[in-house]
Amino acid sequence: QVQLVESGGGLVQAGGSLRLSCAASGRPVMGWFRQAPGKEREFVATISRSGGSIYYADSVKGRFTISRDNAKNTVYLQMNSLKPEDTAVYYCAARIGSFFDSSSSYPKSTRDYDYWGQGTQVTVSS
Repeated sequence: QVQLVESGGGLVQAGGSLRLSCAASGRPVMGWFRQAPGKEREFVATISRSGGSIYYADSVKGRFTISRDNAKNTVYLQMNSLKPEDTAVYYCAARIGSFFDSSSSYPKSTRDYDYWGQGTQVTVSS
């Protein structure tokens, strides 16, 4: 059982920054997803156990940075140059299995993750 506790959401103006944190029990593969009202939950970023493999959705590449501090069992999502379209509830997720699947794909589907945080609201005003 992996417990995830998120923090760091809030209201920010367009162009601003926020950092989300997710404290996890253990050292699983971690990902961030987001869900805007009326939309499906979508992949944002993922990071392997060592932090050596990282992938981003195209929509956030160059603006968001995922990282982890394994000494603190915490994963971060630094979000810069925020846009109103980044407004969503952000969820961290944990994957118990290996980072890459049998087809060498990284985990980018909600089905690839086993545990979920409670979600934290990020609102970007224009």
